[in-house]
Formats: sequence, C-alpha cells, structure tokens
Amino acid sequence: MTGLEAASVYVAVNILILVWLAVRVVGNRIRERDQDGVSDELANTIRVHGNASEYIPAMLIGLVGLALLDGAVIVIHGLGITFTLARILHVIGMNGGPIQARQIGILLTWACMVIVSLAMLYHVFT
Repeated sequence: MTGLEAASVYVAVNILILVWLAVRVVGNRIRERDQDGVSDELANTIRVHGNASEYIPAMLIGLVGLALLDGAVIVIHGLGITFTLARILHVIGMNGGPIQARQIGILLTWACMVIVSLAMLYHVFT
C-alpha cells in the first residue's frame, strides 16, 4: 500500500464520520421543527459536528501532504488510526460518555496534528 492509498483510507473514514454527524444534526432539527428555540440536545449535536468540521479537514490535508512527500506508510497509518479514534472518543465524550473520552480525544487530535505538521516540515527541509 502506498502512502497516498493509506491516507485515502483515513480521508474516506473521516468523511463518513462528518456525514454521520451531519445526519444527526438534521435528525434533531426535524424532530424539533415545531419548537421555538434550540434544545440542549440539538445545540450539542451542532457543536459536535462543528468541532469535527474544524479539525478533520486540516488533518486530512496533512495526511495527504505527508503521503505526497513520501512519508512512511506506517507513520501515515499510525497518525490516521490515532486521529480517527480520537475523533470518535471526542464524540463519545460530548454525547454523555465519560468526560475523559472528550479530553483524551481532543489531546490526541492535537497531538496528531502537531506530529503530521512536523513530519511534513521534516520531509520538506531534509
């Protein structure tokens, strides 16, 4: 498997996560269409989707960039798996799961983003 193929796996899976989160928002909007204002549940699903929409695209660009710079496939897989699990943990923690899931999710998200950035810089300047 090439680096680009490896990155594509995580691009595909994370796009599906974004679609799933968007469908949850739409479902809550449909259920609440006759209500005034926004319920806490709808506000939370909007926040969860918005958070994913902020982090996922940047990381996916990083994975593809690293693949295009001939980054090691094992590194791309490691970052891709860790990032995807981090985003799932964040969703669990934001939806009534243990707060630690949310905290671990965001810390792993940030760590993966920093590592992919440093890896790309390494490949550019070495």
